[in-house]
Amino acid sequence: MDLNVLPPDVFTARVAPDFRDEAPRVVETDAGPYWVAEGRRLRPSGQKPAGLISAGGDRGLRPGVPAQRLEDLDADGVYASVIYGPVGPDFVRGTQLRAACLRAYNDWSAEFNRAFPERLVVLAILPSHDPAAATAELQRVAALGHRGVIVEFFEAAVPPFEEPWEQFWAVAEDTQLPVHFHLGGGAHSITFAPRSWRQPASVTVAPLQLDEALVGTIFAGVFQRHPRVRLVLAEAGLGWLPYIVERMDHEWHKYGDRCEDVRLEEPPSHYFRENVFVTYEEDDRGLELLTSLGMSNLMWASDYPHGDSTWPNSRKAIDSSALGALDVTTRDRITRANAAALYRIV
Repeated sequence: MDLNVLPPDVFTARVAPDFRDEAPRVVETDAGPYWVAEGRRLRPSGQKPAGLISAGGDRGLRPGVPAQRLEDLDADGVYASVIYGPVGPDFVRGTQLRAACLRAYNDWSAEFNRAFPERLVVLAILPSHDPAAATAELQRVAALGHRGVIVEFFEAAVPPFEEPWEQFWAVAEDTQLPVHFHLGGGAHSITFAPRSWRQPASVTVAPLQLDEALVGTIFAGVFQRHPRVRLVLAEAGLGWLPYIVERMDHEWHKYGDRCEDVRLEEPPSHYFRENVFVTYEEDDRGLELLTSLGMSNLMWASDYPHGDSTWPNSRKAIDSSALGALDVTTRDRITRANAAALYRIV
């Protein structure tokens, strides 16, 4: 659910009155309609930025209209979709304005989901500048009926596995809403730049930047203290995970009994299997390696409507990949059953 597909009034019609004059809005420019905020152009509105799907023509605002998005899912043979939101480091930067905009987006996305609740699951996005603010919004969106939340790991002033976030994880366990860390950030020497070698380079390493999010959350004991918490690493890919899980176990056996603050009762691989889910798009080698870790926490993604998407040929893409060679039960888990159970999709 990128910014370009959102209704132009999604923020101005819903944001708190104190922030209405500052909220992102669509204005006409010499390059067409653009989202603007804080004196900056953010992204086009209703246009197809570089990287979005071109098959079938310009998607325009279709992904932001429930009935039209479902038409596109039907064309792809996809029944239900779990949908990530439009923010990132190039979105609103002011802390309080950003929080107000996320609240407005969460209200709109709850309306979006209610149009076809059995098929649409737009995830709420929590303000991550402050654990207390994230916790309060988590409680609010749970009451709205949201079925999952995104924590902007790379935007958080304090990493979410640190002690100030403890109350947040307690509430996440109580609400039983899956918490998501999405790729985007964490790199130190390679920056994204369109039409440069930096674009493919940065996209290549982006999934691996979730290593600290995963390792920190496990070793800090979040899952040991809150065993019903479910964490999703979004667009993480698979190939790097067997190594990092094996290395966590190795280091736990070497140093785990020396830890004076948090001492895990089980090896890290236990918490990975029990508490962590991973979404991926195309990763044949990773899928082969992950057979040793089990398939109950993997979830295939089409990445609609991005340039990497398998839309509108997802079924053919699955058949021709390593996923297509798996037995029917395992294939069903990865493409349907795991997500259906996690997000309570009937």
